[in-house]
Amino acid sequence: MNISLLIIVQKTFYVFLLVFICSFQAQSAPSNQLLILGDSISAGYGLAQGKGWVSLLNESLKKGNYSFEMHNASISGDTTAGGKQRLGKLIDQYRPNILIIELGSNDALRGFPIETSAKNLEQMIQLAQKNSIKVLLLGMRVPTNYGQDYTQKFSQMFITEAKKSNVSLVPFLLEGMATKRELFQDDGIHPNEEAQVILLNNVMPYLRPLLH
Repeated sequence: MNISLLIIVQKTFYVFLLVFICSFQAQSAPSNQLLILGDSISAGYGLAQGKGWVSLLNESLKKGNYSFEMHNASISGDTTAGGKQRLGKLIDQYRPNILIIELGSNDALRGFPIETSAKNLEQMIQLAQKNSIKVLLLGMRVPTNYGQDYTQKFSQMFITEAKKSNVSLVPFLLEGMATKRELFQDDGIHPNEEAQVILLNNVMPYLRPLLH
């Protein structure tokens, strides 16, 4: 074998070796996992597929070059009790780095005691932290027709649980739109497609620090 041919063979070998190494690293490098545990607001109730705020979040993360794989485990009608019951299996399945909890509104609609809902939130947060998962809790409020005492205790519940467990909190997911009827679907409860970007913008400032 002459020297020129030997050089070509060596260069070809190194190129294939480099490609193999890069491919192996790409396959072996674990991607970050983001889990959303919510109710109809995060499940995209009444919206076309891909139009909900969670889908918009996924697109935003990709555009921002964040290497997160999104898992939306939200179910319409779910409660804090339902979320607590499902969370263990979801953690085992997806091994998330970040958990977003958007639950509690259906507890209020069904008149569940604040203390019960608060305990469920606390136990979900504790389970996540036990598994070294960062948590973002999304706060909600209920209309004043629930009574002043219940209304205040419900909104305070999220603040209290976030402080108690030292997790990040979006004070009010529907901030800037809750009183605007044109941003809700015909049922007056679920945000419409136009409102989804508002939800995303309410979440991102609190989520962004957890992405690093």
